[in-house]
Amino acid sequence: MPSDFTPAPIPDGKVEVHGKTYMPTAKGGLMPIEMVKPLDLLKDGVVRKVMGYAIALSQQVSRFLGHTFRDIGSLEALMAQEYGAKLGGAKGNITLYTYDGLFKIEVRVQDHLDFGPEVQIAKALFDECLVEWSADSRAEIRSLVTDAFRTDKAGQISRSGIFTLLRTESDDPRWNEALRALRDAMIVIGSKTYVRMWMRPTCDARWSSVTIDLARA
Repeated sequence: MPSDFTPAPIPDGKVEVHGKTYMPTAKGGLMPIEMVKPLDLLKDGVVRKVMGYAIALSQQVSRFLGHTFRDIGSLEALMAQEYGAKLGGAKGNITLYTYDGLFKIEVRVQDHLDFGPEVQIAKALFDECLVEWSADSRAEIRSLVTDAFRTDKAGQISRSGIFTLLRTESDDPRWNEALRALRDAMIVIGSKTYVRMWMRPTCDARWSSVTIDLARA
C-alpha cells in the first residue's frame, strides 16, 4: 500500500471478555483467539488492511466530487452574475476546457426513465403494422421492434432500443400513432449527475480519460 496514503481506522476485530481475547464469528458467536486458524487470522488482517485504504479512498473521492461540483457551481453563479449567461444546456450538461485545450471536464445529467401503460398500446400498434407488412421488405424494422421491447433480467425494456425505434419513420398512420404512444409512455423518475475528466499531451492528440472508477483503473 502507498506510504503517503493514510488508511481509515479499522477495528482489529478482537474483543476482550474477562481478560480473555476472542474473535467474533460470522454467526454471532465468540471464538477464543488461540482456536482461530493462523490462515484465518492472516486473511482477516489482509481484508481489514485493504478495507482501511478502500474506505479512506472512497471518502477522499466523495470529498473530491463535492469540491468539484462546488467549484463548477461557483463558476456558473459568476457567469450568471457577470454576463447573465448560463453554462451548459437546458439539462445542465457542461463541458469546460483549459485555455491551452489540454484538459477538459464534462458534467452530464442522465435521466432515469420508466415507461407507463402507453407502452403496451405502442407495442400492439407496432405488431399490427408488422403483421400486415411484408416480412421480407420490413425485416430490419421488425428487428428494431423486437430489440426495443426485449426485456432484461430486471424486466426492463431497452432504453437504447426505444430511442432507436423513435427515430424510425413510416407513412402508416398506425406506426406514427405507436411512436406518439411510446413518447407519451416515457416518464422521467429521477436523474443522476456524472463528472468525467479528460487530458491530452497536445491539441492534436486523442483525449484520454482520467480514471477514478476502481473497476476500470
